[in-house]
Amino acid sequence: MRTLTLAALLVALSAIGACSRLAPAPALDAIRARGELRVATLNLPTCYYLGAQGTEGLEFELAGAYAARLGVRLTMYPLANERALQAELAAGRADIAAASLTNTVEWSRAGDAAEPYASIPQLVLYPRNAVRPRDTLQLESAHLAVRAGSAQERILQRLKSTMAPQLQWEETAPSSADPVEDVDSGEAQYAIVDAREFSFARHLYPDVQVGFALPEERPVQWMVRRDASGLLASVNAFFSDLRATGRLAQLVQQSSGDTRPFAYEESREFQEHVAERLPRYRAWFEKAAGTSGLDWRLLAAIGYQESKWDPRAQSDDGARGVMMLTADTAQSLGLKDRTDAEQNIYAGARYLAQVREKVPERIPEPDRTWLTVAAYNVGFGHLEDARILTQAQGKDPDSWADVRLRLPLLAQERWYSRARHGYARGWEPVQFVDRIQRFLRLLEWQPGESAPAVAPAPTAVSTAAQAPAPTAVSTAAQAPAPPALPAAASANPAPGS
Repeated sequence: MRTLTLAALLVALSAIGACSRLAPAPALDAIRARGELRVATLNLPTCYYLGAQGTEGLEFELAGAYAARLGVRLTMYPLANERALQAELAAGRADIAAASLTNTVEWSRAGDAAEPYASIPQLVLYPRNAVRPRDTLQLESAHLAVRAGSAQERILQRLKSTMAPQLQWEETAPSSADPVEDVDSGEAQYAIVDAREFSFARHLYPDVQVGFALPEERPVQWMVRRDASGLLASVNAFFSDLRATGRLAQLVQQSSGDTRPFAYEESREFQEHVAERLPRYRAWFEKAAGTSGLDWRLLAAIGYQESKWDPRAQSDDGARGVMMLTADTAQSLGLKDRTDAEQNIYAGARYLAQVREKVPERIPEPDRTWLTVAAYNVGFGHLEDARILTQAQGKDPDSWADVRLRLPLLAQERWYSRARHGYARGWEPVQFVDRIQRFLRLLEWQPGESAPAVAPAPTAVSTAAQAPAPTAVSTAAQAPAPPALPAAASANPAPGS
C-alpha cells in the first residue's frame, strides 16, 4: 500500500511539474522578459496617426507612458478595424488594444476590459444654415446618420427603448463616408458623433455645428488580453495614478483637435483651397520634401500661410511666389523666376532645410521644427537672440514653448538694445508658427492623409516609434551677464512674410 501511495504521489508531482512547465508565464513577466509592450490600435486622429513630426495621438501618448512605467519599449501598430483588433487580442499577438474603445459583448469574447479612463460626450450635429436641434425628441422625425455598428448606434438603440420610441436612423457603413460628411453634403439632417472625434472633424467640415449633447456619454477604456489579471491590474493602477496627478486630463487636452482656436471662415477657405489649388502643387511639395528631408505637409502648410498656394502672390516688401521668397533669398538659392511655382517650392524647401541645419540636432521634436519655422520667418539671428534671452531668464532655450514667450520681447527697447541683431517684430514669428501648426494639422487630418506610408500586416507586429524618455536638455549658450546679451550666430535673410 505504501508503495502504491508513493507511486501515486510521484505521478501526481510529475503531473504538477509538467503543468507548471507548460503553463504560460504571467503576462507582465512575459512583457518584461521580452522588453516590449505590444499595443494594437486604429489609425485615427483620436488614437494614432503619423504627423509631420512623427507618431501622434492620445492612445500613442498613453501607451508610451505605460511602456515607460513598465521599463520596456513600445511597439504600437494600427489595424483595419475593431474586428481585426479583437482577433489580434484574442490570438495573444497584442498585449493591449487601445483605440478609444468601449466594452461590448464582442470585446468580452476577445479580452478583458480595463476600467474606463474617460467618458466622451455624444454630440448631435446639424448644418450651419439649418435650425438648431435642442433635445432628443426632435430627432425622432429627422433624417439621422450614424456609423453602422458604432458605439453611437448602440446609444441610439438604448434611447429608442427608453425615451424616444419613434427614433429612426440611417446607418453609414464603416468603410464609406463619415456621418459628419453626410451632414455637410446634405445627405443627412443630423449626425451623432463623439465629441473628441468632432474636435478634429470640425476643422474639415466648418459648415457643421453642434446642436446638443445626448444624455448618455460613452466610456472609453483599454482592452487587455484574456487571462492576464496582473496586466489588467497594472493598467488600472496606471490610469488611476495618471488621473490623480492630473496628467491624464493634460494628455487628453493636448491630443484634442481643439488645442488651437477654431476660425470658421479661415477653415472653410482652407478646405476650398485644398480641393481646388493643392492638387496642382502637391507633387512638387512631395518631391521637394523628398530631396530636403522634410515632411511635404509642413512645406505645404508654409506655402499656404505665405501665399495660399498662389504663385502670383506678392507682399508689400517684395517677397513673391508660393513660398514668398525675397529677391535676396532667391538669388542666394539660384532661383531666377520666383513666379515659377515648381522652382519656387523647391527653393523654399532648400531654404527651410538650410535653416534647419543651423538649429542644434540635439533639440528634440517637435521643438526643433517649430524653432526652424520661426527662424524661417524672422531670421536665424533673431531666433538665437530670443533663445539667449530665454536662457538668461532661467528657461529652456531648446523649448519652443519657452522661446515663443520671449520672441515678442525683441520688439521692446529694453531687450532689443541688448540683443546682437537688434529689433525684430518678434510677435510675427509666433503668429506664423501658430498658423503653420494649424494648417499642418488640417492637412494631417484630411481623409486618407494620416496613415503611415507603409501599413503593417495585420498578423505581424510592426516596429513603431518608441515613446521618448525624458532626457537632460543642454543649453545653447552660457547665461549672459548684464547689461549686454552675448552674441549669437549670424542671421541669414528671412524669406519674407
